[in-house]
Amino acid sequence: MNDQFSAAESLGGNRRMCYLLKTLTKKEEVDSIIRSTIDKVLVLRFGRTSDSTSLLLDDVLAKSSRDVSKFATVALVDVDSDDVQVYLHYFDITLIPSTVFFFNAHHMKMDSGTADHTKWIGAFRTKQDFIDVVEVIFRGAMKGKLIVNCPLPPDRIPKYQLYFKDV
Repeated sequence: MNDQFSAAESLGGNRRMCYLLKTLTKKEEVDSIIRSTIDKVLVLRFGRTSDSTSLLLDDVLAKSSRDVSKFATVALVDVDSDDVQVYLHYFDITLIPSTVFFFNAHHMKMDSGTADHTKWIGAFRTKQDFIDVVEVIFRGAMKGKLIVNCPLPPDRIPKYQLYFKDV
């Protein structure tokens, strides 16, 4: 795993990965892609191009986007844009990167054994992990489910301590 993260930190080729995927910087762009993505999973990565974990995730997303293109659309959301701050508050995005999933404009949730089912926090370790997650979300959504179980084993799910304000 250290090799994977140190590879992401050598920003040579990975900085270009974010340019392979559509980057959204305005609230209207995010609203539009959520409403217009029909019968596909919409994967929105909230992060920064200056963050090494975001770049690692961007690398996985860019390499996987063609493989999932028949049942998913992938886009990046720049969290430094003032115009998309409403989404950061709405989805309680405090840890970067965070990945949120939609299907036919419905927010899809995933039980991955963590306290937060509304988003994936951190990077996927492999391309296949990402593909497996998106496929399970797609299959669940096609059956009318709004929450699905994570297909990944617990050792491949990032663990974070979440602290909730005013609870």
